[in-house]
Amino acid sequence: MTMDRRSFIKLVGGASTVALAGCAGGPAVSSGAAAEIMPKSGRRVVVIGGGYGGTIAAKYVRMLDASIEVVLIERNRQYISCPFSNYYIGGLMKDLTPLTIGYDKLAADHGVKMVYEEVTGIDAAAKVVATKGGTLAYDRLIVSPGVDFRTEEIEGYTAETPSLMPHAWKAGEQTILLRQQLEAMPDGGKVVISMPLTPYRCPPGPYERACLIANYLKTQKPRSKLVLIDANPDVVSKKPLFTKAWNNYYNGIFEYVPGKKVTKVDAQHKTLVVEGIEDHQGDVVNFIPPQRAGRIAVAAGLVGDDKNWCPVDATTFESTKHKDIHVIGDAAVAGAMPKSGYSANSEAKVCATNVVALMNGKEITELSGINVCYSAISSSESISVAGVYRVEGGNIVGVPNSGGISPVDFSQAKLEHVYAESWLKNILTEMSA
Repeated sequence: MTMDRRSFIKLVGGASTVALAGCAGGPAVSSGAAAEIMPKSGRRVVVIGGGYGGTIAAKYVRMLDASIEVVLIERNRQYISCPFSNYYIGGLMKDLTPLTIGYDKLAADHGVKMVYEEVTGIDAAAKVVATKGGTLAYDRLIVSPGVDFRTEEIEGYTAETPSLMPHAWKAGEQTILLRQQLEAMPDGGKVVISMPLTPYRCPPGPYERACLIANYLKTQKPRSKLVLIDANPDVVSKKPLFTKAWNNYYNGIFEYVPGKKVTKVDAQHKTLVVEGIEDHQGDVVNFIPPQRAGRIAVAAGLVGDDKNWCPVDATTFESTKHKDIHVIGDAAVAGAMPKSGYSANSEAKVCATNVVALMNGKEITELSGINVCYSAISSSESISVAGVYRVEGGNIVGVPNSGGISPVDFSQAKLEHVYAESWLKNILTEMSA
């Protein structure tokens, strides 16, 4: 089970969005506040969050040093991938089975100890994680909590809003609800999508969603319309590719409205208010709120001065706020690396190798980060963006001339659609096997 350091670095260099994001946060807790779930007898790494980052971090710490006990805390027994959930929303996937994984093999094959509990607090001084079922002590903690929403910034947003205007930005019930609303909408209806200012989880995600919903309307409800309201002044990812897809495939169905920030919602009337003056009403409204790090990261004081995202060391991903706590994935401030599933996978491997190195008093390894992001633009075509990242001056930056986007003529789009589906299968297998 143990992998030597050289082999691991080769794997990271050649290698190919979390259930706890909505957990209830809480104040720091005393190690004596509740019974221990699992007494600590040796060196232990605790990982919070069983998504794209947490599963890989837990698995690779064990692969690098099987003498370290690894405990993965996840409140759900299955994880549903947010990447590719737009396929289901757009009718390209009949159910969420291809996006769903479990944790049995992580436990059986890699010795990762699973704790299915909701995290309520982190005591950084005592090195204790509190859950509803008890506490867990750690030597080092890896936090991969995904994102949460800054709904307090939106007038009229209540606990009832997502049941009427689903965000579907955490896969599962919300994904199914949005799909059901689209299916129930009569032909001739209007769909409105609202997306927040960056940074948010998966920069191209809303644009892909617009393509796939427009594709569904074009084929199933051709008298219907779709409006995408973008708080950003322009398309933030793969602009020439998405723009071409909208113009070539969805002209007359799709309207793009940039630079319009929604400040108020009226869920009962399916209405969004842009900056207090302009109303957009739809039969189906997909409102994606502004985002921040998962609630437990905020509650534990891992966020920076912006109160939204977690600053980390660019090489080890150790928090700059609390010693011996590492933050990876969407919640982390990772410089030029986007908030994506692939980034989380890449960050988790680098973090794991450096956590093991630090625990064994060995030299840490410089970050070599990778990201590839596929986006479907129709039922049979996809586009992509890729990048390689390194640390310069303490910051994560893109390696010049290391990546790019798909050909704008769509000459590879059908082949990339096949690549995309293969990527999903491979990365979910790596997370769960």
